Amino acid sequence: MTAPPRLLVLGFGNPGRRDDGLGPAAAAALEALRLPGVTVEADYQLSVEDAATVARHDAVLFIDGDRSGPAPFRFEVVEPGAAASFSTHSVRPGGVVRLAQDLFGAAGPAYLLGIRGYEFDEFGEGLSAGAQVNLAAAIAFVEPLLRTSRLCEGPDPEHGLVGETPALPSAALSRGEH
Repeated sequence: MTAPPRLLVLGFGNPGRRDDGLGPAAAAALEALRLPGVTVEADYQLSVEDAATVARHDAVLFIDGDRSGPAPFRFEVVEPGAAASFSTHSVRPGGVVRLAQDLFGAAGPAYLLGIRGYEFDEFGEGLSAGAQVNLAAAIAFVEPLLRTSRLCEGPDPEHGLVGETPALPSAALSRGEH
């Protein structure tokens, strides 16, 4: 008997900087769904230690607030990137994936859900009205992918990133290194 897939959701951002808190807000919304086989974590930023957590799962979904992407969100494959920079206090998703591969042999797919936000430069908690609308659309899109473990299947170049995704405008689907 095959073990059920293990999915990881990593929401990151600073809730004290308005829409920069979209990653943790999305993580909280997904945690409330209590989806079987889905581990949800949130933090202010990604770190090198996240590579070990990523390696213990079959697929990972990074979620962050996006300053300039399409509304309501963008969804893309995360390719392994540079593992380290001048400072390892903050690492990009591609760096975490590279470390998980290099140090722990992780081979599962990784994705980024960038939720469009509008207010990043003010101090204060709470999402802007537009960010709240975009958050709801992002959760509605990703929840069935998590519930059915489709993210573990990896990208499908013929039918979109994770099979048929008709609810998402094609402009929001992309492949990138993050």
